Amino acid sequence: MSPEDEGLELDDKFHDECGLFGIWNHAEAANVAYLGLYALQHRGQESAGIAATDGHAFHVEKAMGWVADVFSRDRLRRLPGHRAIGHVRYSTAGSSNLRNAQPITGTTAHGPVAIAHNGNLINAEELRRQLEADGAVFQSSSDTEVILHLLARSEGGTLVDQLARALTQVKGAYTLLLLTPTSVITVRDPSGFRPMTLGRLGDSWVLASETCALDLMEAEVVRDVEPGEFVVIDDAGLQSYKPFRPAPKLQCVFEYVYFARPDSVLWGRNVHAVRKALGHQLAREYPVAADLVIPVPDSGVGAALGYAEEAGLPMTRGWCATTTWGEPSSSPSRGSGTSASR
Repeated sequence: MSPEDEGLELDDKFHDECGLFGIWNHAEAANVAYLGLYALQHRGQESAGIAATDGHAFHVEKAMGWVADVFSRDRLRRLPGHRAIGHVRYSTAGSSNLRNAQPITGTTAHGPVAIAHNGNLINAEELRRQLEADGAVFQSSSDTEVILHLLARSEGGTLVDQLARALTQVKGAYTLLLLTPTSVITVRDPSGFRPMTLGRLGDSWVLASETCALDLMEAEVVRDVEPGEFVVIDDAGLQSYKPFRPAPKLQCVFEYVYFARPDSVLWGRNVHAVRKALGHQLAREYPVAADLVIPVPDSGVGAALGYAEEAGLPMTRGWCATTTWGEPSSSPSRGSGTSASR
């Protein structure tokens, strides 16, 4: 095992998603970003980070651990500015250590930029080898840094033009948040594999992986960022660009089944309602002779409830040596994410 892999804790849980949050034009941007990441803690418990700017200097704070442990009051005070982006991470690509914590920062021809990524690039290793052969020096093993290098090497035009050219070279799933001294930018891949929601908090624009983050601060949900869309927020307002050719929508079903919080609305549907409907459909397609339906928390509760209703069976809790099943967990974790009939 290499030194950078020593922090990687292997387990049987899905590690295929992260949480993103962005805020534009708020006097306490870092504090709002903290609240947003706290609401998205279930999407990543390995590391947390926030980048903020006052339009001139960049400030970044990130560390391994949960949001509440990483960001003390003193640490948040080191993040001044009216705009910020944040990230909670599971290691989808690259090992679990501080070098891979996000946002990742760098400098391009357009100035400093911080980038945070939810997704997984299937050609990241190939691109990394090409970039290294051309002289690029990488500081992490994350595929997000590949995007940053491609952006820095993209020539001519605006930052959006350069970013669009850089992203034509990558394959896979990505939802991005970028922070520059003058803008916050979000991008979804042309198939829209991972979610991103746009909202309003008074005079501020808010971006989040799930609507539960907007609900926590009583922000208004405006709409989903569309597949293949670039949303740029700056002093001129909000602009939308669609530089990519249309592609088939390939939304990740595990967002509904496992990843997302049950109170979030993804792609126009409440997550709990979808899970319950899946339980109803499972009971119709695969009826079994059973006495009880027992959910394995946390994401299995909705499906178990739907199965029990459709099958006319009681649903109850189950116990093992260390866990009470069927009750919402007090921790940010999702549980095993399956339902079981017994």
